[in-house]
Amino acid sequence: MDLSGKAALVTGSSKGIGRGIAIKLARLGCDVAVHYNSDKPGADDVAAAIRAQGRQTITVRADVGKAGPVRDMFETVLGKFRHLDILVNNAGTQVWAPLLELSEEDWDKVIDTNLKGCFLCTQLAGRHMKKHGGGRIVNIGSGCNKFAFPNLVSYTASKGGIEQLTKVAAAELGEHGITVNCVAPGAILIERTEREAEDYAGQWARLTPMGRVGYPDDVAEAVAFICTDAADFISGQTLMVDGGIFTRGPWAY
Repeated sequence: MDLSGKAALVTGSSKGIGRGIAIKLARLGCDVAVHYNSDKPGADDVAAAIRAQGRQTITVRADVGKAGPVRDMFETVLGKFRHLDILVNNAGTQVWAPLLELSEEDWDKVIDTNLKGCFLCTQLAGRHMKKHGGGRIVNIGSGCNKFAFPNLVSYTASKGGIEQLTKVAAAELGEHGITVNCVAPGAILIERTEREAEDYAGQWARLTPMGRVGYPDDVAEAVAFICTDAADFISGQTLMVDGGIFTRGPWAY
């Protein structure tokens, strides 16, 4: 896979899956803008890793759930790179709470960051890519694109919305040479998921047909493929990167 001469923006790339995606794209020859909201040290660390690959980079801070900061972010990125070939909408947050106890404030926080942020960034990237002959937009979904996750109602709603946003965007932007796809990870071992359970990797590995959890590189490889010319005719799709865990439903015996 070769992305030489391309420029990308990866939102939420100071840690976790976003970090893995940003560094992978750089290894394939891509200049990468590293977005963060609160973790500046993490973003600086990712930028250093990108520079070590011989690629250009910039760190940009923005609340992706607000139109003004998103506009400022795109102006900064385009001021650095002059063009944007790839957008990866990875920024996300979640709140653990039962449906009947979730506050309006927490609902808004998750929907604004995950779904509205995806919309705002897709809209601005789409306008730019339309003028410049096309591009790639990759939205990061979740296993809850397919199944409901108890106590994660706002997160599940946002990721389901992202999958449908992906399809609509693909239908509208295809004529401009822009592909829009969703990559939906399963159980991925990152800083956040390690805190969810005492033995996160072991618990999810037992449920996964491939016998292990995933890692950021597993997701990054899928995203990178979608960004290459080899995926030029793939759009509006959701690619599950889950080791097969969400291919099967409950089974009694």
